[in-house]
Amino acid sequence: MQRTRIAHALLASAVLVSLAACSSGADQHKDEALGSKAAVAPARKKAPVQGLPGMPPVLDPKDVYAADRPNRLSPVVKDFPSRVYVPNTNSNTVTVIDPATYQVIETIPVGTQPQHVVPSWDLKTLWVNNDRGNTLTPIDPKTGKAGRTVDVHDPYNLYFTPNGKYAIVMASLDRELVFRDAHTMKRVKTVPVSCYGVNHADFSLDGRYFIVSCEFSGELLKVDTERMRVIGQQKLPFHGSMPQDVKISPDGKRFYIADMMADGVWILDGDKFTQPSFLPTGKGAHGLYISRDSREMYISNRGEGSISVFDFAQNRLTKKWHLPGGGSPDMGGVSADGKVLWLSGRYNAEVYAIDTASGRELARIKVGSGPHGLAVYPQPGRYSLGHTGIFR
Repeated sequence: MQRTRIAHALLASAVLVSLAACSSGADQHKDEALGSKAAVAPARKKAPVQGLPGMPPVLDPKDVYAADRPNRLSPVVKDFPSRVYVPNTNSNTVTVIDPATYQVIETIPVGTQPQHVVPSWDLKTLWVNNDRGNTLTPIDPKTGKAGRTVDVHDPYNLYFTPNGKYAIVMASLDRELVFRDAHTMKRVKTVPVSCYGVNHADFSLDGRYFIVSCEFSGELLKVDTERMRVIGQQKLPFHGSMPQDVKISPDGKRFYIADMMADGVWILDGDKFTQPSFLPTGKGAHGLYISRDSREMYISNRGEGSISVFDFAQNRLTKKWHLPGGGSPDMGGVSADGKVLWLSGRYNAEVYAIDTASGRELARIKVGSGPHGLAVYPQPGRYSLGHTGIFR
């Protein structure tokens, strides 16, 4: 009987020790148990941007210009010599500058009133827009030689749909947007517009619409890219407004429109297409160019010989560079390495090379009369949307 009691006592002690041990282990891992209950679900991947059918995929939904980093040249253009092509509107020529030496190396005769030099969507051709000559002159950027002109009526400016299917001629005097085959330039569809002076444009992040400035009536258009149809129109809230260049913000949320009579830039929500706000920059605001790191935008103020610098993150102007001795900075582009901003001097028969780090004028080069939409080529990017070089 005594042995039985002792055995029961030992068994009870063993059970207590065992329970204590289990209790101790549970306490040691209680955080682990709680953690398993509150496990964080894996982050959902953001759905890719549903771009215009046939358009190359958007590289970064937060940066439209992700493909435009310094010297990131496409294999198509990597062997092209670096040149600056300057259309001289009054001289009916294109001046070719070697940016390494700042020297004019050639002058190419073209058609009547060349307005812009435009890289093709596939990056293989530069199209000179001979507006009053009603022609386009192709230049081979590999050889620098001009080819046979193509008959195109009223080609004031030229853009390309993001899928490379169509060229869009800004027929300013004809009051039309003319969609043409991007290679043959054969007319596909003509879209009459009720505004005056269609001239510049840029596309949304997904490429499904684009915003157009109408210089002579102070209006903006919103155009459905795929349907080739105007879906919005508004008058800018400034008497005598003359909107010029158009550029989208890196995040794709806003469009900036330079206004040479309002002396600043309109800031527009392209998706909503509501009334834009206004940012004064300088007299005769004209051209808009994005830095290679997508952080800044250079704004040429043609009427006062200056360049304003806008910081996207800070949402404000941070600098203003004045050309020594003045000038009329107009249209142009940024060098492949991002270190030089090239602008035509519209009323001074000259071209300016400006250091993007300091704003210092590096060179002032004499060219023909009425230099306008110059193209720096080649530039980084996978494809061109037109004008003097809008690359994605």
